[in-house]
Amino acid sequence: MTTMNGAGTLDNKVALVTGGSRGIGAAVALRLAEDGADVALTYQGSAGAAEEVAAKITAMGRTGWAVRADSADPEAVRGVVAAVAERFGRLDVLVNNAGVGAMGPVGEVTLDQVDRVLEVNVRAPYLYAQAALEHLADGGRIVSIGSCIAQRTAFAGGVLYATSKAALIGFTKGLARELGPRGITVNLVHPGPIDTDMNPADGDSADFQRGFTALGRYGTAAEIADAVSYLAGESARYVTGAELAVDGGFAV
Repeated sequence: MTTMNGAGTLDNKVALVTGGSRGIGAAVALRLAEDGADVALTYQGSAGAAEEVAAKITAMGRTGWAVRADSADPEAVRGVVAAVAERFGRLDVLVNNAGVGAMGPVGEVTLDQVDRVLEVNVRAPYLYAQAALEHLADGGRIVSIGSCIAQRTAFAGGVLYATSKAALIGFTKGLARELGPRGITVNLVHPGPIDTDMNPADGDSADFQRGFTALGRYGTAAEIADAVSYLAGESARYVTGAELAVDGGFAV
């Protein structure tokens, strides 16, 4: 399967996309398949949506596989990576997309919320990468999905979420340095306000969020997938430890 931009750049590669049942994760999974990859995607509760994404991938002539895994469970994380490597015989691209949020004044956020957000948004990418290193081919790719508010906290109430996504900056830079000798690149994409079912462009806070962007609009999940496609492909072989803001100018 070829595209104007991807043109089979991931032919015969295997990708794992966490949180791939909907929104940005689904768009990324489908785009990597369009670029030629077989794609495994994780989900927690949206089995039907995940299977639908996997079916679309299979319809492209690639192999799609939906696997249930709670990213807050270390054993589930390790088990998914091992299962993907066993089923496909290799792993070339890891996309850390699964994430959760808890918005509110810092004094009102509960300990359970703190634990959940840090487990899914910070610990899970670390553990996914740790488990993947046993299988990731030299020259492989790790791409994580951050957030525009890791670069600019433009409004109150996002301390916990911003903290978790800012942690991925250090994770990305440190891992890029460590894996450079193997030719494995590690990069981070910071989405701005993106039109998904969790943050729709016609939602109650949409105009508020849109007002922080230079372009004055929401982005699409496909625009984030474009960035991941670039970082996962051969054209980005000399890009590592980088933060790519796809945020409509939110951080300027």
